[in-house]
Amino acid sequence: MQAGNAHYRLAKDLPSTIPIFPLEGALLLPGGRMPLNIFEPRYLQMVDEAVAGSRLIGVIQPRLDGALREDGEPELCNVGCAGRIIAFSETGDGRYLISLQGVCRFRIAHELTVKTPFRQAKPAPFLADLDDDPAANEIDRPALLKAFRAYLQANDLEADWESVSRAENAMLVNALSMMAPYGPAEKQALLEAADLKTRAETLIAITEMALARENEDFGSSLQ
Repeated sequence: MQAGNAHYRLAKDLPSTIPIFPLEGALLLPGGRMPLNIFEPRYLQMVDEAVAGSRLIGVIQPRLDGALREDGEPELCNVGCAGRIIAFSETGDGRYLISLQGVCRFRIAHELTVKTPFRQAKPAPFLADLDDDPAANEIDRPALLKAFRAYLQANDLEADWESVSRAENAMLVNALSMMAPYGPAEKQALLEAADLKTRAETLIAITEMALARENEDFGSSLQ
């Protein structure tokens, strides 16, 4: 896996601890890119320390049931994705605009007790995400594109089909998963899919269910 100027191939290429950025409804996947507008002081410090260190940040959702810790901070889902800061700029009004490129998913082995205002954890990385073997990326591409096209048509949306046709399977599945306008539970299901084939199948199923609901709502509105 290459992210920016860095190559990640083995467990030793990843840090033993990473800062954690809880972000509801967000989905970062290996190879995907996520722009972020950072303005909260503790996360400004998080970015400062990440830039000075490994440049990796763990994006993870708060737990889906809304559970809180005793200090009022959200409990976290078990699985997130580490992303490398590949672009960074200051706005002049106290914000950072950064772009993360997904490196690999991780499971929180345990959260650390730290003095920093941002949370940190020891990650257990999904090392298979670092494998660039194209043979591992076989999917039912026609079925995925059929569901994607149907969703766009149902919602009067357009796509750059030339770019879609050129995208290799991993980029296509992960990009569509990240941009899909689904809720936190669906995003977490896509993140936790065992492999790319399973993620593509999950995305197709979620999209077909969304289309079915829209058709039911349309039918109800006519009655």
